[in-house]
Amino acid sequence: MLLTVATREIMNKPWAFDTLKVKAGYDSHDHGLSVSVPIYQTASYELESAERARRLNSFQESGHVYSRLSNPTTEVLEKRLAALDYGSAAIAVASGMAAVTYSLFNIAEDGGRILVTANLYGGTFNSFKKLYPKFGIHIDVIQDASHLDVINRQITPQTKAIFLESISNPDAELYDTEAIAAIAHEHGIPLVVDNTVATPYLFNPLEHGADVVVYSLTKGISGHGNSIGGAIVENGKFDWGNGNFPQFTDTDYNLRDIEGNARSILQVFPQTPFTARIRSVYVNFFGAELNPFGSYLTLLGLDTISERLSKQVNSTELLVGFLENHPDVEWVHYPKSRRSKYQNLAERYFPRGAGAVFSFGFKGTEEERDRFLNATEIFSYQANIGDVHSLIINIYETTHREYTPQEKKVAGLTPNTIRLSIGLEDVNDLIADLDQAFKQAKSCCSQQNELESAEICAD
Repeated sequence: MLLTVATREIMNKPWAFDTLKVKAGYDSHDHGLSVSVPIYQTASYELESAERARRLNSFQESGHVYSRLSNPTTEVLEKRLAALDYGSAAIAVASGMAAVTYSLFNIAEDGGRILVTANLYGGTFNSFKKLYPKFGIHIDVIQDASHLDVINRQITPQTKAIFLESISNPDAELYDTEAIAAIAHEHGIPLVVDNTVATPYLFNPLEHGADVVVYSLTKGISGHGNSIGGAIVENGKFDWGNGNFPQFTDTDYNLRDIEGNARSILQVFPQTPFTARIRSVYVNFFGAELNPFGSYLTLLGLDTISERLSKQVNSTELLVGFLENHPDVEWVHYPKSRRSKYQNLAERYFPRGAGAVFSFGFKGTEEERDRFLNATEIFSYQANIGDVHSLIINIYETTHREYTPQEKKVAGLTPNTIRLSIGLEDVNDLIADLDQAFKQAKSCCSQQNELESAEICAD
């Protein structure tokens, strides 16, 4: 098993984000002097000798044994992600859903409760309802996370963690991360933040009190819609030995030393127990390690993340301004819009921008809404976000269809909600595309009304 810690050499250098995103975690001298990170497309690795195998299995030496557990290409990605978030370690997995599930199971595998915000990605919320209770893990929903006293009151002795999205999908809600982290820590539980929409370029949850960060690498980090992946980053500071999480202090024979003495995960990996345990238990037994080619594609995406996000955020803000003044738009939900209730939090936590995903309310009938969606030419109608292509979808019936009507009401999701994810196309073309789609949606209705009026007059 390989311990993927962000190298101290890189972490101690005064390198900025844009240097870390292309340099962190990689030394060409360890890879045949290859400038580009090689793709290690192999299932297994030579152990060299019985003596080395014993050192590897007793964690006296780091190295690769089998690609279900670790891979040199993926190792670079993990070190790079840890460096960008200033975490102690990261682990890459096969999808964002795997990242969420492994993280929360790792925390509450003996049973307990997870306190979550109401507005979450539909797949995450549905898994909380359908899957987690079957494993003894139950979910409590915070009705309004802006009221910190409500959060505090909802924590019980069985609560194992608080989970939220740094920028919620689809309504771009924001939360006071530092204040919520403080509440969690008062109760001896961690704050887990899904930072998918923001990416480490726009927001670093660990700097604001979070203990674990999860990502869907499929979205803004990879950015090109060509690879599925997820990641988990830990801060290395949370006290997993505080008595609330016995799985971190219980000894495990698989973690034995070279003399055969069983040890706990905290004894073997004191600085990186969270991700190390996910690797030794969940990735080891459940599988779902990110494949090396997926890691390679994600590394390519990371090379341009700041350039992509900077343009996408700028375009998003212009599109928000356009839609706020459009007669066929009922409302716009974006943290930095002039009407948003999250402006103060956006300025405090997101100085580089509040992401490139937002939603608006279409003013019109269901038929008009469908015509609008079908009329767009540049926007692609698909269930993804964070792509270089601009995307559009009616989330009420698609990505968040798992919510019951009451749950949608609590989360503020309405049938006229349209979600946009802004890509790298020319922003004037994107504005023009939406404008012509609005006109087509409404003109068809006007023509139909004129025909009906003419028929009535003829009669």
